[in-house]
Amino acid sequence: MRSNEFTSNAIEAAIRLGLLFMLAVWCFEIIKPFVVPVVWGLIIAVAIYPLFIKLKSGVGGRNKLASIIYTVIALTILITPSVMISNSIIDTSAAITERYQQGALEIPAANESVKEWPLVGEKLYNAWSLASKDLEKSIKTYESQLKKIGEAVVGIAAGVGGGVLQFVLSIIISGIFLANATGAYEVTIKIFSRLTTNEQGKDYADLSKLTIRSVAQGVLGVAMIQAVLSALGMIVMGVPGWGLWTFFVLVAAIAQLPPILVLAFVSAYVFSVAESTPAIIFLIYCILISASDGFLKPLFLGRGMDTPMLVILLGAIGGMMLSGIIGLFVGAIVLALGYELFMAWLNDEKIVAEET
Repeated sequence: MRSNEFTSNAIEAAIRLGLLFMLAVWCFEIIKPFVVPVVWGLIIAVAIYPLFIKLKSGVGGRNKLASIIYTVIALTILITPSVMISNSIIDTSAAITERYQQGALEIPAANESVKEWPLVGEKLYNAWSLASKDLEKSIKTYESQLKKIGEAVVGIAAGVGGGVLQFVLSIIISGIFLANATGAYEVTIKIFSRLTTNEQGKDYADLSKLTIRSVAQGVLGVAMIQAVLSALGMIVMGVPGWGLWTFFVLVAAIAQLPPILVLAFVSAYVFSVAESTPAIIFLIYCILISASDGFLKPLFLGRGMDTPMLVILLGAIGGMMLSGIIGLFVGAIVLALGYELFMAWLNDEKIVAEET
């Protein structure tokens, strides 16, 4: 009898677990298209919350009005530079196409110093020299390479356009989160409390919040500063397609690569078309921009946290390598939580007492 009862209970438990698993998978598949925008919305809401509090107090504590104003401002900040960069790329492309069709497009002669560039210097100099002497022949010679570059650029542009639309949705979602910030924070504490203990739930929720803000300021914030400064310098020097170069600088800075990797090509162009003095000033300006993260990151990354800055930075870089830009935040949060859990276990008084 007991054996039959055990078998019956085991079968019933297996059926229930199977149905729960199917329901969980089904729910995940339904919300899967919205996971990334929702996660980005949550990250943006947490990062912007201190400023949102000031905005809320400025409108008399009206939460919904503040969230609407924030959403409109954030969308304007996102869309305006996107349109400016797009217009810059379109205008530059149209001008180049028009001048090429009229036979008036001229490529400046390559500087001899290009030959000394590592790895690609000789090949780049030869291609540049051919283009400056005979553009038609150059296009025919490198037709297959130019076609691949064009396809890559179109792919990047399509990806950027999709990313902008995704961020528009994420900003709207972040506005909804901010309008219900108190409830969302309480739910987060409950989740961490169930995963750890009631005493630690709030601590880990606060750690996640501080980590998001730290990465937003120390990684994305610094990258945005470097991209904006680069754009200003290129606009002053009249660099064609400055919007596209600014995008490349932003990507490099987010990936924790020195922006000079991109700005070096821009500087080479400036040296080929401008006088020596302004070109040298621009190069020094680019070097300063590239080196600026050396003192900007310590100012912003890990500020207000007990977790070492190195842990946050390694988590952000490793997360980005694993999951893309969203991994900047997820990786930093996971590694920070893992570090804190490990340190809590390492410093557990009961374990230490038992070992001694």
